[in-house]
Amino acid sequence: MVNTREDLVDTLHPQGAAAPVEWLIAPRQVAYGEALAGMESQVQAIAEGRGAERVWLLEHPPLYTAGTSARGRGVIDARFPVFEAGRGGQMTYHGPGQRVAYVMLDLNRRKRDLRVFVAALEAWIIATLAAFNIRGERREDRVGVWVRRPDKGQGYEDKIAAIGIRVRRWVTLHGISLNVEPELDHFGGIVACGIEDPRYGVTSLVDLGLPVTMEEVDMVLKKTFIAQFGPVAGSE
Repeated sequence: MVNTREDLVDTLHPQGAAAPVEWLIAPRQVAYGEALAGMESQVQAIAEGRGAERVWLLEHPPLYTAGTSARGRGVIDARFPVFEAGRGGQMTYHGPGQRVAYVMLDLNRRKRDLRVFVAALEAWIIATLAAFNIRGERREDRVGVWVRRPDKGQGYEDKIAAIGIRVRRWVTLHGISLNVEPELDHFGGIVACGIEDPRYGVTSLVDLGLPVTMEEVDMVLKKTFIAQFGPVAGSE
């Protein structure tokens, strides 16, 4: 019998004594190239034992990124710059009003299992949404976290958070993006995550009627991350 991601152990705390994870929040929008360089440098330091695990929360200027599974037809209207991300997955959009969390964890100290890691990221998002009384759900045939939209029609669902990861020497790169209040029509320039079925769209916390701030979301993300992955240092 094949286990689904929901069957996997969600928590991914470090095994044995470990330093707290650095928790950084960028005070400004971060260019994509700058973010990639920052991740690469920190992951190298973690792999060599000279850097701490890190979660980096930020926003990007409007842009599209192509994962390793992206196809040429994924771009419908290149109204923003398109970057090769190097992460898994297909096309996605990043921009203001979307909380991107780059997660740099050492799975050598946790569990060398990518399915468990993805399940833990999903559980982190789902717990964060639950704090705002939103039910987020996994889908075995679709990556990310989804909310049902019966108001749009039978079988309609919207993605509220995306997941895309990469691993080097069992240290993770990239992570999650949660739609707080982005311009949802910006997703229309791509086939988001390769999904063309019109029943599956995108949404955000504000689109669902929750006028929350990024600061409020960040506080919940930190609390739910600690429950999922263990202690963090409050270096913001």
